[in-house]
Amino acid sequence: MALAGAGGSYWYASRSGPGQGSGAGASAVKPGDGVSGPLGMVHVPGGEFLMGSDHKMAQPNERPAHKVRVQGFWMDQHHVTNAEFRKFVTATGYLTTAERAPDWETMKVQLPPDTPRPPDSAMVAGAMVFVATNGPVPLRENWRWWRFVPGADWRHPTGPGSSIEGKDDHPVVQVSYEDAEAYAKWAGKRLPTEAEWEFAARGGLEQATYAWGDQFAPDGRQMANVWQGQQVQPFPVVSAKAGGAAGTSPVRTFPANGYGLYDMTGNAWQWVADWYRADQFRREAAEMKTVVLNPAGPRDSWDPSEPGVPVKAPRRVTRGGSFLCNEDFCLSYRPSARRGTDPYTSMSHLGFRLVMDDSRWTALRKQPPPQGSPQALSAQLSSTGVNR
Repeated sequence: MALAGAGGSYWYASRSGPGQGSGAGASAVKPGDGVSGPLGMVHVPGGEFLMGSDHKMAQPNERPAHKVRVQGFWMDQHHVTNAEFRKFVTATGYLTTAERAPDWETMKVQLPPDTPRPPDSAMVAGAMVFVATNGPVPLRENWRWWRFVPGADWRHPTGPGSSIEGKDDHPVVQVSYEDAEAYAKWAGKRLPTEAEWEFAARGGLEQATYAWGDQFAPDGRQMANVWQGQQVQPFPVVSAKAGGAAGTSPVRTFPANGYGLYDMTGNAWQWVADWYRADQFRREAAEMKTVVLNPAGPRDSWDPSEPGVPVKAPRRVTRGGSFLCNEDFCLSYRPSARRGTDPYTSMSHLGFRLVMDDSRWTALRKQPPPQGSPQALSAQLSSTGVNR
């Protein structure tokens, strides 16, 4: 049974038991059951940790490791799934950004100054799709394996001929930051801050390389949906005999981390709330000589990593990596890995999960159950002695 918020389904609904985490804190996993916590979420205890990394694998935007403290919160146990997103769309009639024709005023801030407006025939709804290659290519040329595909959207992740039929339990992808924010408002939740996300992803393991420890495949066991271990060919090569390009796996396919959270790394990238600055961790470490408390990120974006894109073009943080991440190209299936993404971009390997403040849950618990709900019926039967 579960408590329901605005547009959500928190009021009394049955669910299966939670999986057990595999890292430190697994014995303290606190899943929500609709009474002691919101359904489908687990409680992440507040605490202090070293955010970022000075590990040899760490990129400059992950450095330096610095002390951060976050308050406790509830987090979705897994990515928002296709089935969950469908309920939102059915209830609201919402159209994702990938299903709308692009807006030039929004697009042009991501392009070099004086870029001419494309013709109307090119301004069509669609999204970015991983298309793979037939053979090795220079890994600096990511245009070789990404393509804008008209008609690609959350229902058709790789284009009009694709479908999510039979994939209700896969992460929803091809959703922009704007789409994630709209879903969050409907569900009565919010996107996590970057600090909350990393604290949760670490699962109680201080500065571990991965969300499950320091070994990529402990005892030979695959721990996340990433390229190596899932694909035979080196990235981004997918042979025709492999049955097509790589994709998402059902949530809960791999073990949960120490807080009972699934796929914090791998499977699909995840939107978080913060604006992205490549130098944000250096700024925080320099400005705050002690512990940074509940950092909410910078007020603007700064990303010099993409030639031709203005360095102050709007970017939101994405975290966690995806089924495309690999040791040769991005290594982003690590808790400290981070990147900036155009908030209006939809991609075939990008989804999200949400959080809820403790105070929000406390307020929801005080609301009376909706008339006709199973809880209201149960209370009525108890008052008449039927259940005694």
